[in-house]
This record gives sequence, C-alpha cells and structure tokens, in this order.
Amino acid sequence: MPSHLFADRPAPQPPERDAVDALISRTRLLRGDVDAVRRDTTVIDDDPQLRWQRALCELAVHQLDDLGEHLGQLRDGIPGAGAAEPAAEVCAEAPAEAPTDSLLSRVGSAEWDLLTDEVSWSDELYRIFGRTPGTGALSLDELPSVLLAEDQPLLTSMVTDCLVDGRPIDGEFRILLPDGSMRTLHMMGEPVLDADGCTASMWAVLRDVSRLRRGQHLVGRTKDSLRRQEQMAHAEHRVAAELREAVLPSWRGSLPTPGHGTNGLDIAAHYLPSGPSDLIGGDWYDALPLPDGKTLLTVGDLTGHGIPAASSMAMLLGALRGMAVAGVGPGAVMGHLNQLIECSAQPALGSAVCCRFDPVTGTLVWAQAGHPAPLLFRSGEGRPLPSPDGVLLGAASGVTYEEDQVELLPGDVLVLHTDGLTRRSDRSTGPDVLLGLAPRFAQARTAQDCVRAVVEELGPSEHLDDACVLIARVEA
Repeated sequence: MPSHLFADRPAPQPPERDAVDALISRTRLLRGDVDAVRRDTTVIDDDPQLRWQRALCELAVHQLDDLGEHLGQLRDGIPGAGAAEPAAEVCAEAPAEAPTDSLLSRVGSAEWDLLTDEVSWSDELYRIFGRTPGTGALSLDELPSVLLAEDQPLLTSMVTDCLVDGRPIDGEFRILLPDGSMRTLHMMGEPVLDADGCTASMWAVLRDVSRLRRGQHLVGRTKDSLRRQEQMAHAEHRVAAELREAVLPSWRGSLPTPGHGTNGLDIAAHYLPSGPSDLIGGDWYDALPLPDGKTLLTVGDLTGHGIPAASSMAMLLGALRGMAVAGVGPGAVMGHLNQLIECSAQPALGSAVCCRFDPVTGTLVWAQAGHPAPLLFRSGEGRPLPSPDGVLLGAASGVTYEEDQVELLPGDVLVLHTDGLTRRSDRSTGPDVLLGLAPRFAQARTAQDCVRAVVEELGPSEHLDDACVLIARVEA
C-alpha cells in the first residue's frame, strides 16, 4: 500500500562524475605549474619580497592539494548514508572572517629580528589577529599568550626547532581574538641566516584556515553521522526481517486440518520486497486451518516500513488469527481490526482481505477493507470477485464490513495479493497482468507452480512497494 505522503519534487542529483574528473585534472595541472614556479624561485635571504613570493607559492600548493582532496571526495561520494549535524554544533569556532574574502586577506607575513628585537607584521596579519597597528605586533615571547593553552607547547617547539636547529616551521595552532572568537592559523617559516651562518631573524607566513578546518570538520561529522545512520538502518532491517520471518508461515502444499486429514486446498505464498527501499514493509499473508475444519486465508498491508510497520503487522495478524480460531466471521474480524488500529499507540492505515473456506460445501465467505479483490481462475480464465463494501482499516470509526460468498470448484485457483504486486514502475497498475497468467495457472499442477509463474512474470521488475501473493488451489 502506498504511503499517504507523496513528494512531487525530484531529489537533488550529484554532479556528473566526468565534470568532477575534469576539474580534478585541471587542479593537478595547475598544482604542477605552481610547484614549478616555486622550485624555480631563487631565494635571497635578505630579500623579503622573494621570500614572500615563495611563501605564496607554498600556500598556493597547499590550497590546491586541499582542493584536489575535496574534489576527490565529491567524485567518490561520502560513504554511508544520513543527515548532517547542525552547523552551529559542528565547531566551536566563531566565523570571524576577514573584511574581504580573497586569499590575500587571509594570509599575512611576519619577521622577528633576533638582534634588534624588532618585529615586522603585514597589515593582513594584524587583521588576522584582530589587532590594529597601533597596538603593536607580538614578539615571539608574547605570541603564545594569544594561543589556546593546549596549543602553546606546539608553537614553542616549532619556534625552538627553527631558531636552534634551523628547521623550517610548518604547523597549525588556534588563537583567541580580543572579541573572544577563535581562529585556526597555519604557520610556515624559516630562519634567516647572517653572513656567518648564524640565525639573525625568523620570518613566517600565517594563513587563516579556520573556514577550511570547519568545512573539514563538518565533512568528518557528516561522514560519522551517515555511517551511524547506515548502521542503524541495517540493524532495523535485520530486526524487522527476523520479526517477519518469525510471524509469517513458511509452508507450502496442503495444510493439515486437525482431526480431518486435509482441508481440500493446496496453498503456496511468496513475499516480494520493494526495489526503492531497503526496509521491510507491513505486508502479510496467512493460511490457517481452523478447529471446525474450515481454513482462514488472508493477506494485508500496513503503511510504513521498518520495525514499526513489522510490529504492527505482527499485532494485527495475531489478533486476526485469534478471532478466526474463536469462530468470528470475516466481516466482524475486519471491524475488530479497525477498532484495534484506532486504539493502537502507532496509528496507521491498512488494507486487508479475510476469507473463510469450507471444504465440505466448497463455499468461500470473505470480506475486505480497502483491498484488491481476490482473483478467481477457472477453466483457463480469470476474473476478480465482486467486492463487498469495506473501507481502509484505521480510516473511520464504527464501520461495518460486509461479507460475500462464492462457490469454489475442484481445480479452481484463488489468488490473494497486496496492491504492491501490480503497482509497477514499468507498467500501468491493475490486476490485468495477473489475469493474463490464466493459461499458465490452468496447466499448473500445484499452487507452488502458480506462485512460480507469478514470480517469473512480476519478480524481476522493480516494485514500488512491498508485495505478497497467496495462491490456493482447490483439490479434487
């Protein structure tokens, strides 16, 4: 049964893989060109402009590496499936952006002279640290004071390695701005040597990577969320499937009637899951020999998927079996099921058909609740039975469900099914596709042969909803 909610808008589609591959190739080519410029740049220790140019090349290479990685993720897709966490909860950093959004507005340079204790900062670096030139630049001793406490040892180690061992600086740390917000900075630098080879000063380029790290953090959180949701969906599918297998019968062939041998019916059934959804639906089928020698035949369908639908299906099917064993007629059974759904903690809509077959008289008494009528096949021809009045379960209160009856003859084939069987993505709806199987049913020797014909005809195509089919063949 289709859900009562429908979506008219198509789902957003991912970008074409070929287009993303082309962007990745262009990024790689550009990265190679920038790297070549960086290698060809001759650095003169006392020329700040050349050091600045090489630093910009270094930053450009880093950004192109990041861009290539992100494009690769876009091409390959995020593993797993789920909704992203709210952006406000993803990162504690405030989005304190620079006045402009260009690369240069997020990059600043600095040089600390170890001989004169002079400090030179670019205008961009003042903006990155949230300071004004009038407040002065921070010395190497003062710089750790604006870092988060847990990042201060990292900066101290990088500066010490640079000044003592001559190692280049390449690392990240977080700073607190005067307004209380936080930024993540990527620092790259080198020692500047004097004519005697001693360290005279240290220069560095600092890049504000706050937005980049927030994006990476968001991607990571989204991946984790999708992975958790996928695990939950798999667990729910497994529980719902186990519940369905525990409730629905797995029989085929003749049903034994207590104390009376057989009940005159050869019965088989099959469940077909839907293509678009990985979750189990609320479809059911059942055939139950009753104490009075008659046989209960029923199929039904509840809206929804997953554990709620499977548990509601189990509840209804259990109640239906109990009432049938107690001798309640099909029409009254439908009325009581309607009341049960109204009183349920999980309201839903459902459709069902309930039949009681008497092998002595060959009479089938049945009622339906908004469900497709059973199909009767006789002498190579099929037709739907005229439906007695009955509305969907859960749709209205105080509803009376009418009953009808039909005489079945030896060799007749009765087909009960849910509407998902004939609601297909590749053909129009309706029972015509089943009625077209009449010649094959006439040649079939067992009910299982008839079910096999249905599955061969309808099984390979994608169903819009879960489906059940139950076939009863009257034995001579």
